[in-house]
Amino acid sequence: MALLLMLTGYFAVEMLEPGAGAFGVFLAVCLWIFLSTVTWFQGDNILLAVSGAREIQRNDHPVLFNVVEEMTIASGLGKMPRIYIMDEEAPNAFAVGRSSSSTAVAVTKGLLSRLDRDELQGVIAHELSHIKNRDVLLMVMVGVMMGAIVIIADIAMRTMFYRSPRSRSSSRKGNEAQLVIMLIGLILIIVAPLLAELIYFAISRKREYLADACGAQFTRYPEGLARALEKISSSSIKLKSASKATAPMYIANPLSVTARGLSNLTSTHPPISERIKILRAMGGGSYKEYDQAYKKITGRPVGVIPFSALAQKEDVAAAEIRKVDTRTSVDRMRSATDVLWRISGYTTIVCACGTKLKIPPALANKKITCPHCGKIHEVSSNRN
Repeated sequence: MALLLMLTGYFAVEMLEPGAGAFGVFLAVCLWIFLSTVTWFQGDNILLAVSGAREIQRNDHPVLFNVVEEMTIASGLGKMPRIYIMDEEAPNAFAVGRSSSSTAVAVTKGLLSRLDRDELQGVIAHELSHIKNRDVLLMVMVGVMMGAIVIIADIAMRTMFYRSPRSRSSSRKGNEAQLVIMLIGLILIIVAPLLAELIYFAISRKREYLADACGAQFTRYPEGLARALEKISSSSIKLKSASKATAPMYIANPLSVTARGLSNLTSTHPPISERIKILRAMGGGSYKEYDQAYKKITGRPVGVIPFSALAQKEDVAAAEIRKVDTRTSVDRMRSATDVLWRISGYTTIVCACGTKLKIPPALANKKITCPHCGKIHEVSSNRN
């Protein structure tokens, strides 16, 4: 990606100003450094903001907090990530954080509503794997490079288009070498954005496989993540807040439901059906078992786990004791919805007749009548 960035900068300037190609490389690197600096300090906040994610506390959703705590310990992260929730019906999740000391994990309301504790644990383990493996930082840096390439190519195309006819005709005069450079530069600025996108998506797909392997290793229960991916893929709801730029950050492609299960060069994620088969073919939770299952299911001779990870000694003798989730699907739905009511400032009043009243902030310090039994309640301004 870096090589493509420098080549694009070189030819973009060389074809417009012969002999100034080296300056184009300098400009391309400066643009990447500037965008990287902005992203380094504000990238996490920007992604959370555009996704509509809102931070929650332990009392908002104890089960989710407990799962994140468990997976933080299992993954060996030094600090527990901040937890966010998105008011989206589509089941999905993503993680952000350039380092282990400044991280966050965000889940949708739809995810909390649909998954039981084992499945939720698998998703959280997957997302914390991205943080542990520095995938978040890697994808952000590569994404910034891709953005810089697109900007340079766009500026070069616009500059060529708006040049005066005299300027264009004079630029054609020259030796054959300059004409070759012009041709190569024109082809490159057209193709470079596409090549950068393909590289970006290829990296994203490989890191998803690795996050699945690490997630299974953290939980010692690959079936939990497999079931979670099944439920996520069965949803026909698209994530409204997702964009083409943020799609690779999610556990599953949030933009195209129909694309799930298809493996092609323009996909941000591996086929979910393939990921599920690999997880269920593991048998255990080690990297070696995942790598063997990956080769078996995909038919590829080379695995996806780095050799350094395969060489590590893994203690997988004792499976982690899983807690029984006694909540029903209705309980999970209500719990996820109540979180959003609470963080929006609504007050919950439980009437003696059993009715739960959700009072908006605008009605604080006023009297409310229960529609079922007629009892009058005084609404306080404090959040419950």
